Amino acid sequence: MIDTLYTTGGYGYSQNTFFDRLEANGVDALVDIRQRRGMRGRQYSFLNSTALQAELLGRGIAYLYLKELSPTTAVRDAQKRQDLSSGVAKRKREILSCEFIAAYSENVLVNLNPEDVWAKILSYKRPCFFCVEAAERACHRSLVTDWLTNYRQTPVIHIQGR
Repeated sequence: MIDTLYTTGGYGYSQNTFFDRLEANGVDALVDIRQRRGMRGRQYSFLNSTALQAELLGRGIAYLYLKELSPTTAVRDAQKRQDLSSGVAKRKREILSCEFIAAYSENVLVNLNPEDVWAKILSYKRPCFFCVEAAERACHRSLVTDWLTNYRQTPVIHIQGR
């Protein structure tokens, strides 16, 4: 039974700090909600799907991929346009645009039943939703946990890389 939902991004971590923070928080399942299960840059190769799953397995942390929670390309493009017009790099973004939030809600969340998502993670005590952005409000993982906790009141902790 879940006692806390966690979220984390990939940016800002070294390989050791990423996995150490998961373990320090008692995370027992990493819930990958990226559209593409890879990250650019050699320093983040440990977060590419195959390497990530192997390391989690060795540490006794389950891996779930819930692609249905990932933003579509069109939804991601809404944020890219806003980032370009604001002159903000993806890695430096602090918050999601209103356009992204609306598009994600209208094109992704509206098609899902939160109870179906809860059913997939309910056997874990401390699942952690994972995507790439460092700041939780710059990433759709915060929208996912807000949406889920509207249906079941559960504490949410955002694990930070820095």
